Amino acid sequence: MASTPLPPTHRALVLKSTSEAPEIQTLPTLQPSPGSVVVKVLVANVVSYMRGAYNGQRNYPFPTPLVIGTGAIGRIAAIGPDTTLLEPGQLVLIDIAIRARDDPSTAILSGILQGVTPGSAKLMSGEWRDSTYAEYVKMPLENCRILDETRLLGSVYTGGLGYSIDDLSLLSRLIIPYGGLRDIDLRAGETVVVAPATGSFGGAAVMVALALGAKVIAMGRNVEALKKIAAISDHVKIVPITGDQQAETAALLKHGPIDAYFDISPPEAAKSTHIKAALYALKVGGRVSLMGGITEDVPIPIGLVTQKNILLKGTWMYTREAVGEMIKMVELGVLGLGHSKISGRFKMEEWDEAFECAEKNAGFGEITLLAP
Repeated sequence: MASTPLPPTHRALVLKSTSEAPEIQTLPTLQPSPGSVVVKVLVANVVSYMRGAYNGQRNYPFPTPLVIGTGAIGRIAAIGPDTTLLEPGQLVLIDIAIRARDDPSTAILSGILQGVTPGSAKLMSGEWRDSTYAEYVKMPLENCRILDETRLLGSVYTGGLGYSIDDLSLLSRLIIPYGGLRDIDLRAGETVVVAPATGSFGGAAVMVALALGAKVIAMGRNVEALKKIAAISDHVKIVPITGDQQAETAALLKHGPIDAYFDISPPEAAKSTHIKAALYALKVGGRVSLMGGITEDVPIPIGLVTQKNILLKGTWMYTREAVGEMIKMVELGVLGLGHSKISGRFKMEEWDEAFECAEKNAGFGEITLLAP
């Protein structure tokens, strides 16, 4: 399909300062250059902490002014001179974890986080400054992953999976826990603790672990939310977080030998009992994936870790290879999107309502979208 000329300008949601609210501006539409494409954004995710990220509460480093955004679904609008696989019109997942081509350890989250090194600051301040809360976005070739539109959106009566484009926005959430579970090599038949499991990313981790063939023990404070998660599969068991670490460990051990623990704790959970409870419940040779947002130091029972040969593995986001693997799982139907619920779909002008909706609907499978 031939490229359609891009419009000279487009609308975007711009943050000029964390002390000011974002505003819609009309900007020149970026043109594709070598190693990049321009994508027309169809829907972009709105996560629960958007407001805190952009009002300075979370102290995320990023340059301003900034076109903000998160993971999204779009269609290729224009390609660069060295593009060989991507074509205009293709449906793609826009992956916002951008890594430097000459140093993959240098990484940013487009529209959210510039990282902590001079290299990552340079990466976000220049070529990849603008993100997906816009009508068009320029992205690296490797961050636009082709989706099998016929399979994903086609009718179940003709061999498709019957999803909508809005449903596909869940891909941006599922890939994060997949990155951590992949890093600790979670295997079919193993048992993994997911904690906390009642939030959006914890719930996604439960879905991914089940798709990998594991038994899941979901931990959380909200018992009713845990029951909803347990209802999706007989392979999900629940253990409430009560504040009594020994009781939590005992409850976990009732479900048999535990091979792994996936931690996705928010910043507020630094003193929660579930971390140590899960560590004490691991069998010899157990593995731990640390992907949460805790910034404080957390006490770790070093003696236990040593005696049980426990592996502690931190993972920031995921690898490029993991993205392709996860998409294949969804396209094959191994990892389903059926447990998601669109809590709200908003126009760009309604960004404030979208942020509020995401804050209030941050549970298992709940999705808030911005449709530029």
